[in-house]
Amino acid sequence: MKRRHLFELEDQAWFPAALRVAVTRYIVAFHRLLGTADEIAALAARALEESGARQIHDLGSGQGGPQADVLAALRRRPNLESVTITLSDLYPSPEAAAACADVAGLSYRPEPLDAAAPGPLPPGLRTMICSLHHLRPEAARAVLGDAARARQPFLAYEISDNGAPAALWWTAIPAAALLVPFVTLWVRPLSLLQLALTYLLPLLPLCIGWDGAVSNLRTYGLADLDELLGEVPCEGYRWEKGTLGSGPSKRLYLLGLPEA
Repeated sequence: MKRRHLFELEDQAWFPAALRVAVTRYIVAFHRLLGTADEIAALAARALEESGARQIHDLGSGQGGPQADVLAALRRRPNLESVTITLSDLYPSPEAAAACADVAGLSYRPEPLDAAAPGPLPPGLRTMICSLHHLRPEAARAVLGDAARARQPFLAYEISDNGAPAALWWTAIPAAALLVPFVTLWVRPLSLLQLALTYLLPLLPLCIGWDGAVSNLRTYGLADLDELLGEVPCEGYRWEKGTLGSGPSKRLYLLGLPEA
């Protein structure tokens, strides 16, 4: 397996909560600038329509990523006007939960939920948006296998990719010095802490650059997904994987669907 499991700062229990919020708010803004919501909504719509599900359980949500925009895009589609999304995370965000209260159909589970061992979930589409790479192979296999055994649709989506030589991904750290100050202008809500740690004491560009480089190394590429799925029971269930876009902006997805 080409993937390598180095550590991301935002995964660590000791990482300050205020910094985790700032990093994940940046990720929300980055998703919006990339326009990922429409791509995710198109993939999710297929899973919802084929399975008949109208509930989405999002694992590893952080600050919610693009899911509020995904929900809006889904609800504009015929027959999907009643879709709801429940967000969850190992380190749940009270700020994100409060923001969800203002969005019809969007909620945030207040208790910690480990995506690697979420326990029984109600029926519905399970999504991992830029979060499957946080799991080691044995945990990822368990998550995929649980969806297949429960015959519930599953969608993983990544904006990172490990296709390039590993040495190139470390350029994400110096690149963040240029990218993060620009993308920060789209962060909402934009706090004084986010501004100070971006422009005065550039700690956030360093944290985001490190986690971005490591995310690329941790991402399950198409060949890695084949290796994972080779040990996942798939009777009555089918998997589809692929890429969207090209070059540095290539995105990966894995879609699991129960057969009729």
